Amino acid sequence: MNIACLKELTKEPKIAYFSMEIGIRNDIPTYSGGLGVLAGDTIRTGADLKLPMVAVTLISKKGYFRQELDENGSQREHPVSWEPSKHMTLLPAKIAVQIEDRQVIVQAWQYNVESLTRGCVPIFFLDTDVEENTAEDREITSYLYGGDMAYRLKQEIVLGIGGVRMLHELEFEIKKYHMNEGHSGLLTIELLNRFKRPIEDVWDEKLVWDVERVKDLCVFTTHTPVEAGHDKFPYDLACKILGELIPLKVLQELGGKDGLNMTRLGLNLSEFINGVAKKHTEVSRNMFPGYEISAITNGVHTYTWTCDSFKNLYDRYLPGWANEPELFVRVGRIPDEEIWNAHTEAKKALLNYVRKNTGVRMDPDILTIGFARRATAYKRADLIFSNIKRLERIGLGKLQIVFAGKAHPKDEQGKKLIEKIFSIKELLKSKIKMAYINDYDMDIALKMISGVDVWLNTPMRPREASGTSGMKAAHNGVVNFSVLDGWWIEGHIEGFTGWSIGPNPTETLLIDNMDSKDANDLYCKLEKTIIPLFYNDRHGWIRMMQNAIGKNAYYFNSHRMMRRYVTDAYIR
Repeated sequence: MNIACLKELTKEPKIAYFSMEIGIRNDIPTYSGGLGVLAGDTIRTGADLKLPMVAVTLISKKGYFRQELDENGSQREHPVSWEPSKHMTLLPAKIAVQIEDRQVIVQAWQYNVESLTRGCVPIFFLDTDVEENTAEDREITSYLYGGDMAYRLKQEIVLGIGGVRMLHELEFEIKKYHMNEGHSGLLTIELLNRFKRPIEDVWDEKLVWDVERVKDLCVFTTHTPVEAGHDKFPYDLACKILGELIPLKVLQELGGKDGLNMTRLGLNLSEFINGVAKKHTEVSRNMFPGYEISAITNGVHTYTWTCDSFKNLYDRYLPGWANEPELFVRVGRIPDEEIWNAHTEAKKALLNYVRKNTGVRMDPDILTIGFARRATAYKRADLIFSNIKRLERIGLGKLQIVFAGKAHPKDEQGKKLIEKIFSIKELLKSKIKMAYINDYDMDIALKMISGVDVWLNTPMRPREASGTSGMKAAHNGVVNFSVLDGWWIEGHIEGFTGWSIGPNPTETLLIDNMDSKDANDLYCKLEKTIIPLFYNDRHGWIRMMQNAIGKNAYYFNSHRMMRRYVTDAYIR
């Protein structure tokens, strides 16, 4: 990347997309899960559609963490060693942010996401590991979601305030700032200071801060109803680390009286606010009454999340599918046998990977269920084990299960959940084969969502804001079996695109669910509907695979999602 090329990118106004994590490649470990992978899909689609975008994130030089699981499922975390210079270009530009009365220098690495359509979206990875900084400050951008509350706030200063300053230093003209979750919320404070009115021009000190002008520039997407997803800092800590960027009373009006709530900051300073599914938007309106919150349901990048065997199949029968996922409605023109053969190829690839990495030999003719997501209590990875004797009776000789997922280093419940799965895996090993794949990442995700027969999802309602793994599965003809939450409420047609678990979604509050009712429904449908269909009606099963592609993949893709952002959020 040369400077002339960067100058070319600054010629027209841009949408600036800010995200704490971005999953763009497996060997650039700057993501932990769904939020980062969604950000990567957003940027890839921006390039495909030739949208005038730039992206800003942190370099995370030591990654999220590498997961090591022992024979009992006990998780150990290790730093990820990777070298940014092998993948991206270090820019000469540097800016400074104030942290605890110190000037912290920030540099940026540039990585260009380029499309075959000749679109290009640059990502700027912010980095404090420069010789001008203290040893402590050089570590600010080392670990994704690492450290304590103070460490997180320092990272958010670098991302939000530093990101705006870096784009200005690089001479970009920004027409919208899109905050992907609250981590980048401090960019609004930087903008308030940039557009401050002269004190002599206003009669009220608060009017110095041109809130309406900042709101007109900002878009805010909230991604979770779960409390841990909304960063909140005590004001004594915030004042110590931030200093007085704006008067405390103004900050409290914008960020909340009882603590600096980054979600509140984003909500109060954005003209357009959205949730990531219709149900999630309903829940968000209930959580944050008084705000106008729109719904733009997530999608996934079609080409990235389609396995090779299905890519080849779509190339033959649906030319142009990668950039026009709407073509999936014509999936009926693909012969049944070829759909099944493409799936069989993907399934064998997954089971070979399972054998090499876990030692578990699975049978390609056995119905295989996949479950892979962050290991945390509300995801209920263990719901299928609510009645082990019943599961054993239903699944003996007819079922095998592949698990994967990391627990956050501080989530002890999540770690115990992995250990529980390992213990049950051992208990049932002669009855129902199970495997837990270590160190879940984007490459493993693609193998799993394309290689299993059924994609299982069992979160506590209504905590699943959207969920995108099931969308990825649908792109590969894999059928969803899920609690009615997030995107699945919109994508589910019972017995046609997949199956539901539990009752219809009526909750808007984070109440505890009836695990026993959900588990009973899971077992009943597994025994009476799913297993018989898989083994006794191959034609009927393939119809459902086609429906998953033609009804779900055609709509739940990031091309549709980004066109909505353009029309609803960016050109307002």
